[in-house]
Amino acid sequence: MKPLIPFYNPSISYEDNYAQGPFGLFAELDKAEQVATKPTKFLNVDVNLPFGQPAGPLLNANYIKAAFAYGFDLCVYKTVRTKFHKCHPLPNVLSVHPNGKLSPNLDTVLADRNYDQPLSITNSFGVPSFAPDIWQPDMADAVNAAGAGQCVIGSFQGTQGNGEIEKDYALAAKLVRETNAPILEANLSCPNEGASKLLCFDVDKVERIVNEIKNAVPDRPLILKLAYFPDDERIISLLTRVGKIIDGLSTINTLSAKPVDASGHPALGENRKEGGICGDAIRWAGLDMVSRLAKYRQQLDLNFSIIGVGGVSNSEHYHQFIQNGADAVMSATGAMWNPLLAIEIKKSLK
Repeated sequence: MKPLIPFYNPSISYEDNYAQGPFGLFAELDKAEQVATKPTKFLNVDVNLPFGQPAGPLLNANYIKAAFAYGFDLCVYKTVRTKFHKCHPLPNVLSVHPNGKLSPNLDTVLADRNYDQPLSITNSFGVPSFAPDIWQPDMADAVNAAGAGQCVIGSFQGTQGNGEIEKDYALAAKLVRETNAPILEANLSCPNEGASKLLCFDVDKVERIVNEIKNAVPDRPLILKLAYFPDDERIISLLTRVGKIIDGLSTINTLSAKPVDASGHPALGENRKEGGICGDAIRWAGLDMVSRLAKYRQQLDLNFSIIGVGGVSNSEHYHQFIQNGADAVMSATGAMWNPLLAIEIKKSLK
């Protein structure tokens, strides 16, 4: 099959992708094929298929509308903030070539622009966000674009330096709530300021953030976006503290690595020696997290939903995540390079 054009163009800036995209088939909505499925429930909404795209690739309402047209029924609007936050300079996306699966131990990986299948990429954006006066009406437009059995999930995060981080998360949640997004997702897989660890590993802070969000927006289901947890002890601690408060966990985001060019220099630049890795090389970690969360959900008698993410690029991968205990599945890299992925998965169910 002829390689498909990705709907996000890695060779141009985030701002140009926002203004000009999406590209490829996502710019040709008349070519989308409708495949009927038996609707199911995900949290508080009916969905045609519990499959979609996680926070990241769907930059604005134009991307969301295209994703809906091509059968991605759960679409996460890219993570927003309470204030403008600029994007890292180019490059933001490069192909990476690990030897087999990527470990969680900061592997060094070759990075270039050869986007060969099976595909893994590094993405380094810095979680950019336009100001609320731009993203709020656009997110509301995306929410209104959902057809029957489709849903927009509003992703957000707090920003260090905007007062207490817990308060900023709560304010972001309220701003997302104002767009009428039926489900909220708090991105906790971002780095702590001045620390190499991720926010989701700081269980005390996560508990404070969750309580602030729930107090601010009690009438919307809340999903937490997590990274890969190497040890079970911290998973159990997190579930013990917030498992009865939250409504879902989405995992995983990325695994961190050190992308280098053919000369061994940092491929993202000297100021960005590390980057998050998505795609085929991290599927094992997504599957592992889903199965462990499902195990402890049962052992602790909890009932949150699990969204499996990481390296999903064909229908078999979707079914693997469901079999491991996921209630919904999402694809970023796989979907970006194959806009027909949701249609292919729906056809596999016939």
